[in-house]
Amino acid sequence: MSELYSPYDPAVQADPYPVYQVLREESPVYWNTEQEFWALSRFDDIWTATQDHRRFSSAEGIIVGQDLATGMVDLMPMMIMMDPPRHSALRKLVSRAFTPRRMAGMEDSIRATARGLLESFIERGEVDFVHEYAGPLPTIVIADMLGIPNEDRQQFREWSDRLVQVNPNDPASVEDGMNAALGLYDYFTPMLAARRANRKDDLMSALLDAEVDGERLSEEELLGFCFMLLIAGNETTTNLISNTAQILSERPDTLRTIAADHSLLPAAVEEFLRLESPVQGLARTVTEDVELHGETMRTGSKVMMLYGSANRDDREFADPESFILDRKTERGLAFGHGPHFCLGAALARLECRVAYEELLSYVPDFALTDGAERLLSGPVRGYKKLPMTFEPTSISAR
Repeated sequence: MSELYSPYDPAVQADPYPVYQVLREESPVYWNTEQEFWALSRFDDIWTATQDHRRFSSAEGIIVGQDLATGMVDLMPMMIMMDPPRHSALRKLVSRAFTPRRMAGMEDSIRATARGLLESFIERGEVDFVHEYAGPLPTIVIADMLGIPNEDRQQFREWSDRLVQVNPNDPASVEDGMNAALGLYDYFTPMLAARRANRKDDLMSALLDAEVDGERLSEEELLGFCFMLLIAGNETTTNLISNTAQILSERPDTLRTIAADHSLLPAAVEEFLRLESPVQGLARTVTEDVELHGETMRTGSKVMMLYGSANRDDREFADPESFILDRKTERGLAFGHGPHFCLGAALARLECRVAYEELLSYVPDFALTDGAERLLSGPVRGYKKLPMTFEPTSISAR
């Protein structure tokens, strides 16, 4: 008997939403026998679990069905795979790089980067949107924060893509993902040594000088920070920007409305996040037996929290399958919730808003063409390739 839900099923990766609806209605606490994990699909259940770090722990990894996550915890301890109180202390430290004031101060440079990327293709009237715009923009932003040289950015993009496309049913992809992790590790190690000898005005230098409870970060924790910021900063935002293009291309009236009034973009970004959540789900491990909806999740079991399903739960959202531009969303799970709420959420929102303010200033209408390729990723929903056409123009013409 085939599984109703597996994050690595190509059919689910192509369109998970019909499966999510069945899960929510018929099996809100679903057991995947083949890969041995539970899946939660209703909004309230996930909202509650994300706040309960005592029973739903992150320390054993956040991905189901593979050993890669556990191996990476040993290789590079990452805040996303820790529980309070250590997680809280590290988060307080690194959150200094993501204050509202600092985010606001980055807007001009993000806008200049977006415009420079646009300038390289808008005279052609066609583009691989992921390769030339949605991918490079967040890569450049995070690379600048960490102090990574321009010539190395494409390599980081490739490492990031390989890591999020690991499939536990494909040993070659698991090996490729671990090799990508090792590539990042090998890159950052000498870079940290160089910063110790010669500080610069970047986040990596700031982390070297930071203290938690009177102690400096260990070499492994520093590497874990750099790794997490680069991968999370790349993938979440790239896929938010890419998924937004797909949503707008399917709704030309909405596209024209937003192109005519950019003040609508902040609210629109929240709806983009809800409808096509870039991170579809992350896992926890239950530390004691948990009973829910007549099922018992035993101690030590992995539990997948399906944010992408929760954000289309009609118990929380009216008409959840529709894009509603002026929807008033009080709660959302696109960036998680609780102690592990995405640290870079404000930055991702900023980058998406600026990316479309700039794009729609020069390209007020566009269409996606044949040849789109989705990322084959369990936790992440986005595109590897997204061909787009539009009326050719130029920066100087506007």
